[in-house]
Amino acid sequence: MASTKDEKKTEDVQKLEMMRHSASHILAEAVTSLFKDVKLGIGPAIQDGFYYDFDLPRPLAPEDLPVIEDKMRELIGKAEPFTCQTVARDEAKRLFKSQPYKLELIEEIPDETVTIYKEGDFTDLCRGPHVASTKDIGKVKLLSIAGAYWKGDEHNPMLQRIYGTAFSTQKEIDDYLAKLELAARSDHRKLGSELELFTICEEMGPGLVLWQPKGAMIRHIIETFWKEEHLKRGYQFVYTPHIARLDLWKTSGHWDFYRESMYSPIDIEGQQYIIKPMNCPGHILIYKTRKHSYRELPIRYAELGTVYRYERSGTLHGLSRVRAFTQDDSHIFCRFDQLEDEVVGVLRLALFMIKTFGFADYQVVLSTRPEKYVGSLEVWEQATEILRRTLARENMTYSVDEGGGAFYGPKIDIKLMDSLGRGWQGPTIQVDFNLPQRFDVTYAAEDGTEKQVAMVHRVVLGSMERFMASLIENYAGAFPVWLSPTQVTVIPIADRHIEYANKVSDALRNVGVRVDIDARSETMNHKIREAQLEKIPFMVVVGDKEVAVDTVSVRARSGAQPGTKPLPDFVEEIKRNIAEKRLDLSL
Repeated sequence: MASTKDEKKTEDVQKLEMMRHSASHILAEAVTSLFKDVKLGIGPAIQDGFYYDFDLPRPLAPEDLPVIEDKMRELIGKAEPFTCQTVARDEAKRLFKSQPYKLELIEEIPDETVTIYKEGDFTDLCRGPHVASTKDIGKVKLLSIAGAYWKGDEHNPMLQRIYGTAFSTQKEIDDYLAKLELAARSDHRKLGSELELFTICEEMGPGLVLWQPKGAMIRHIIETFWKEEHLKRGYQFVYTPHIARLDLWKTSGHWDFYRESMYSPIDIEGQQYIIKPMNCPGHILIYKTRKHSYRELPIRYAELGTVYRYERSGTLHGLSRVRAFTQDDSHIFCRFDQLEDEVVGVLRLALFMIKTFGFADYQVVLSTRPEKYVGSLEVWEQATEILRRTLARENMTYSVDEGGGAFYGPKIDIKLMDSLGRGWQGPTIQVDFNLPQRFDVTYAAEDGTEKQVAMVHRVVLGSMERFMASLIENYAGAFPVWLSPTQVTVIPIADRHIEYANKVSDALRNVGVRVDIDARSETMNHKIREAQLEKIPFMVVVGDKEVAVDTVSVRARSGAQPGTKPLPDFVEEIKRNIAEKRLDLSL
């Protein structure tokens, strides 16, 4: 389902991608004109710009970027046309005889002809498309330098990657750079350290997260809310082991279709075990511990289950790309006639959850059958059609990611759009007819026969790690009151006010407010400033006047000053803010 507005947006995105792809060719031309003996890798357009990989005789430095950028502008100003040619494979090898990475790519092309593009004196191996002329590229900006293994394989040479972006106007470039600066200030890795939420250290190992008390408190709040909402909807909680026999993963198909993301088997008393990359086989085995009647279905199992997947060290990124993470995983076993309603129920729960956490904007993607898959085409078409009907039933606009499904079934992905307009992978809903078949998962039908169940795999937040990363960056660490690890800090002006500060603290703590007292011998302004840096929602200052009439002087981290309030009124107001899970600091 796509509106005319969405179609126009897609057309604009395609034009921008084409312009950025063309800019990557100009980058390659500029680098080859400035450096000798350059070996060219690849240069695609990416979500926010483009990059090109180079094998260079010396390491690039940040001061090289302005020089290369100036050369790019000079080449763009020549208004050279991009021309496409189709040449025989042998001719392509001759053209790129001094470019080993291009020759390797040519060998992998199955056709006897190869497509090349030229602008001016520069020729590159490319399928296109490109803009008509270099003058159509617009404004360019080079952003950074990074290392990248050829083809993403650590066994291959390390190349130097130059990242850049391109827009039609300078204003768009300036706006994008401002957004990058804001994103840097909101980076969850930076804020996670500053706010003492989590740490990732070499002693533990890359991609393995240590949750500090404040971060663990936020996670506890999220998990408690998650459990409450699932109990309301008839889910049952289960727990599964972190390892299982290798044969289980062969039955599930993971060993054949997902092995590159799994860790090597461990030998235990002559049996091979795998540390689990998924929770689904465990939930299937729990279901199969006894026979089930059609009257019992649907059965919904839920687990905050930690899984382990191999990620190359170069791809690890704070909480958003780790090697051990906890999924808010659930699996629904139902009859085929219940399946559509179950998917609708999951979709509604997912949207309720993400909106409660403050993600009002999201993008929905239907991901279809990948190249490597299990099961029959008929089953895949049936599962995909159910997801399409569900999205239509809920009047949801969505895009289609052809081939983006899991190996055992199609899925609906929901990307959370944060306050900076970036998308984060969130809820996923997958319909699966294949694992029930592979594991012979059945129920006793009304006529007494055994029938195969339909299965829904789903997460409504994703992983706790990635969801926390999205929360941190969405709020720049300034969480709503209900999510803040410390909701109020009480600041006595002098030592004689500490007793009253304790009374205030007790009154708040008795209604469940997370409160600290800052009784250090620092100035009041210093304490307020530190509380603001820690992004604590409210500071309560108490002195002689407050003690005398049983009030508190309230300040918000934003700098707003709600003023002096009777202590019982403030307690009730903040209690109400928390209970309603408000996203602002209103009292």
